[in-house]
Amino acid sequence: MSHYQHPSAIVDPGAQIGESSRVWHFAHVCGGARIGEGVSLGQNVFVGNKVVIGDHCKIQNNVSVYDNVTLEDGVFCGPSMVFTNVYNPRSLVERKSEYRDTLVRKGATLGANCTIVCGVTIGEFAFIGAGAVINKDVPDYALMVGVPARQIGWMSEYGEQLELPLRGSGEEAICTHTGARYVLTGEKINKLEKTHD
Repeated sequence: MSHYQHPSAIVDPGAQIGESSRVWHFAHVCGGARIGEGVSLGQNVFVGNKVVIGDHCKIQNNVSVYDNVTLEDGVFCGPSMVFTNVYNPRSLVERKSEYRDTLVRKGATLGANCTIVCGVTIGEFAFIGAGAVINKDVPDYALMVGVPARQIGWMSEYGEQLELPLRGSGEEAICTHTGARYVLTGEKINKLEKTHD
């Protein structure tokens, strides 16, 4: 076996789990799931059939990754955060044909107890604060907090807040940990080359 699976975990036949991934206590991975290398699925995690999880993702305890959710490489899902896949659920109305796709781009962080309403895209290295409710698309590197969530800043790939306004033209910030430069253009930032090692 190329991955570790705790004896209490259930991995249904057909599930694809990459090298060096770990499936911890009481987790359940459905047979159609595709999970990359070096992934950690914490205690009581559920992964649905129509789910793709990229390499080196960390999914903390008590998270359910439902059908139609895609996580790119390096996504962090904090404890007890919530995904959905039906926008207007009713127990008495069958809506499995109405699942909305949710995409979480490379390196994004989803804080503890946040909720991701289905049908959104969360940008690369975005940072969703604990308890936030996301109901619209999130730009790359955006720092989002509140209910419903609003953007209050920008985060570096290292996970530190950048001293930049929410919008502007040509303003720059440097990540003190990595030396990477970030430049603001309108309502987007782009990472530039390092200024030092």
